[in-house]
Amino acid sequence: MNDVWTLMLDSFWPMLLAGLTGTIPLSLASFAIGLVIALGMALLRLSRNVVLSGFARFYISVIRGTPLLVQLFVIFYGLPAVGVVIDPFPAAIIAFSLNVGGYAAEVIRAAILSVPRGQWEAAHTVGLSYRKTLTRIILPQAARVSVPPLSNTFISLVKDSSLASLILVSELFRQAQNIAAFSYEFMAVYLEAALIYWLFCLVLSFAQNALEKRLDRHVAH
Repeated sequence: MNDVWTLMLDSFWPMLLAGLTGTIPLSLASFAIGLVIALGMALLRLSRNVVLSGFARFYISVIRGTPLLVQLFVIFYGLPAVGVVIDPFPAAIIAFSLNVGGYAAEVIRAAILSVPRGQWEAAHTVGLSYRKTLTRIILPQAARVSVPPLSNTFISLVKDSSLASLILVSELFRQAQNIAAFSYEFMAVYLEAALIYWLFCLVLSFAQNALEKRLDRHVAH
């Protein structure tokens, strides 16, 4: 039993470091790129152009209708069959970004639609262009509405990033796999990895609550 506790103490910092240098950067990069994709898809969904709207619908349907693991494997293991070879870390970012883009697009679209139509009409009355109306009036209001669901998306992404270990990305769960394979203490090591993921999610949840309260005060004023 003492050996197990010693192992857990010795492995805690390597796993935590792998999370801070692998899991979190992977999640942040994927989420940032995914938000850009999501905004583009949301605007295309709202477009009156049938082709553009149809393309966005198709993209969102494919992403939401297929497992993230399959998407990850298609990019890392499938693309080399057509001559496109991508290293593990960039492949994970691409897969996670595309996935976030598909899910967050509907969140952003709903947030944009939640802004009263009168805001668009008032902006048009004072001569603002579509782009200025969108960037100066609509999106700032939509951002407040979308913070809670997008924050939940990011927290889920942090947990889903463990799938990157299957394509040999050096992150928290990959480090746990290496330690467990060396020590044969699978239960203890994987429970410790779960604890670290839980701690990450707790911190992110506190940050989410703080951001929501700050936005609520801003809206109240």
